[in-house]
This record gives sequence, structure tokens and C-alpha cells, in this order.
Amino acid sequence: MRSAHYARRRRDGNRRYRYSRYPKLTLVCHTATHLVAAALATVGPSYDSPLFAPAVLAASWNLEIDRLLADSAYDAEPNHVTAREHLGVRSTVIAVNRRRTRKWPRQRYRRQMRRRFHRRKYGQRWQAESVFSRIKRRLGSALRGRSDASRQREAHVRVLTHNLMILAARDSK
Repeated sequence: MRSAHYARRRRDGNRRYRYSRYPKLTLVCHTATHLVAAALATVGPSYDSPLFAPAVLAASWNLEIDRLLADSAYDAEPNHVTAREHLGVRSTVIAVNRRRTRKWPRQRYRRQMRRRFHRRKYGQRWQAESVFSRIKRRLGSALRGRSDASRQREAHVRVLTHNLMILAARDSK
């Protein structure tokens, strides 16, 4: 009998066997309180950039967004336009994902981010990583659901539980 790790890594001819699906969680959180304003549970592998607009739109229903921090996976001009022009976000601090073909971005907001990147403000992105870490530490890093739909529901329940834990801790002070 072979191990599950060996079965995943075995070779079938010239191609390698690998997982084709895994759960992904996109969060929009408030940096001061660590409350999650919006959560999208999807199935990967997939690009992160298309998930930006639905996540930020959902978060805008729950809180007023003045400044938006995101990593370079969300660097696309439509994301900047959605945040700035459609939602009225004053400032987007998204690390510019450098393309290989040219040094300076041609689009308006991406070029502006390259010219005036707020390193100190971008340094607050660790707050979002702290939320992911807290959810995994306190509520577990593995999902028990067997289907994609049940894993997505479980991820949403964990986010809800995380928010309730923060609110309960705040109320007990």
C-alpha cells in the first residue's frame, strides 16, 4: 500500500499528477479591529484579481473604505478603477506587479501607484495576514468538508466565528 503523498507525486508517463482543486478564501478586513467585512470562498487554482471587485463591493456595504491595501495579485487597472471611481476610495495601495515587457505601467492608476507608492501604509498589510493566521490558529487550518460546496460553507462559518470571537472579546472588556 502506498502513501497518499506518493500517490499525488507519482508520474503517469511524462506528466505529473497533482491536485486540480482546492479551497480559496478572499477576505476584506478592517485593519484597526481585524473584523472581516467580506469573505469570498471559491475553488482554486485561479487568479486572485477577478475576485477583487466582488469582495470590495460586498465590503463596501459593511464599512466605509477610505484607503484600500492589497498585494500585487490584485494589481490590475480595472481593480483600481473599481475602487477609486465606483466606490469613492480615496487611496489604493496595491503593490505594482512588474510586467516583463516594460518598466512603467501605461494605465493611469497603476502608473500613479508606481510613481507614489506609500511604503509605510502598505506595511499595514500585515494586519490582513494576521487575520488569516488567527483564523487558522484558533479555528484550524484544515477544512473537513468533502465537497467544494461544503468546504465553502465551512470557510464562511469560520469567518463568522472569527468575527463573533472578536466582538465577544471586545464586549467582555
